[in-house]
Amino acid sequence: MLPILKSGSLLTFKKEEHYNIKDIVFCKVKGRWIDAHKIVKTDPAKGFLIANNHGYENGWTHTIYGKAIESEYKGDIQSFK
Repeated sequence: MLPILKSGSLLTFKKEEHYNIKDIVFCKVKGRWIDAHKIVKTDPAKGFLIANNHGYENGWTHTIYGKAIESEYKGDIQSFK
C-alpha cells in the first residue's frame, strides 16, 4: 500500500465540527500525539479509531485537534476535502 503522504510533508490542519472515516487527522491517543493518521472506525461511546495507512491501530480517542486539509512536499501541493 502506497503512503498517502510523503515523509517530511508540511501539513495544514483545520479544526472541524465533524470528522469522518478516512479523514487524516492530528489527535491524541492514550496520551500520545498522533499526526497524519486516519480515522478507520467511529463509535458513539468510544469515539474515533485511529490507524496508519498500513492498518496498525493506535487506539480510540475523543480528542481530535484537526483534519489535514493540505500537504506540501518539495513545492507540490495536495489538497484534501
